[in-house]
Amino acid sequence: MIEDDSVDHAEDRLAIEALIANVETAFNTNDAEMMVRDVARNAVLGNAAGMLLHGRDATLAASRDGLAGFLKDQYVRYELLGITFLRADVAIMHKAARAVTADGAPIDVDPAMVALYVLTKEDGRWWIAARHNTPVPRQ
Repeated sequence: MIEDDSVDHAEDRLAIEALIANVETAFNTNDAEMMVRDVARNAVLGNAAGMLLHGRDATLAASRDGLAGFLKDQYVRYELLGITFLRADVAIMHKAARAVTADGAPIDVDPAMVALYVLTKEDGRWWIAARHNTPVPRQ
């Protein structure tokens, strides 16, 4: 397994946890600008609708459409499944997403979606360089 141990990643982990918490808050408050705040300008993201989005601007447009449309009355809770630092400035992270009610009560017992993030650190902060959402089939 490739894992960087050249630096202490404790602060990096906290920063990545905060980044994902911000995405959850943005989703739950329909705030498209907040949702893409940590998306790199040249990121490539696969979204929940199966679209491949190139860049922050395209991601913002799709987020605005989704959060004002089919996602408007949807709420989510994210669970961080793991972070692996491939280099001091590159990490992969997995999260699970579960649907919840507006007041946070669980709807899904099992994750409805699992996402893989590729994160890069530049100028002391972490950016989402790539993301891919994978729906989890209901059984």
